[in-house]
Amino acid sequence: MTQALVDRHDVELAALAAAGGRREFGELVRRHGSAVRALLRRMGAQPSLADDIAQDAFIQAFQRCGEFRGEGTFAAWVKRIAARLYIKRVAKEARYVAEIETEDAAPATDHAGLVDLDEALKALSEPERLCVSLCHGAGMAHPEIASALNLPLGTVKSHVKRGLDKLRARLQPEPAQTLGRTQHVG
Repeated sequence: MTQALVDRHDVELAALAAAGGRREFGELVRRHGSAVRALLRRMGAQPSLADDIAQDAFIQAFQRCGEFRGEGTFAAWVKRIAARLYIKRVAKEARYVAEIETEDAAPATDHAGLVDLDEALKALSEPERLCVSLCHGAGMAHPEIASALNLPLGTVKSHVKRGLDKLRARLQPEPAQTLGRTQHVG
């Protein structure tokens, strides 16, 4: 009896997909599609663009499945493909323009008082958002990001550091209000 697809490891599914296994690759898409789309949205893509680029990334991943060696996770591998496709799209459409920073904007919170990471990322400049997302969302190293964005390594490091500093400041919980106590002298 054959092993169910859901029970197989990503490396095994990728090897079977490289041999032409469409069902096995479909399982990989099912497992990792939403994470790829979420990364693209965090990088700044609108939902429909994120869907399109994720689809293109999975098509490329299927065509290049034989290149996946299992040295990292399949999710990280396909996220790198998607991130590079997004960067190419942004550069091609000449939309890579720094946004005006909104330092004084209050962090967006949901009903439970939790900070929304996606909203906090929108407050970063586009270069900061891209660099932070590529570094921490796609798992790319600073030199890889510099090469992909055609930026100096020091600039990438600065964007990542500044972006993370801004995110930390925005995502930090509000300090608890302490009740004033009066002391009686007597």
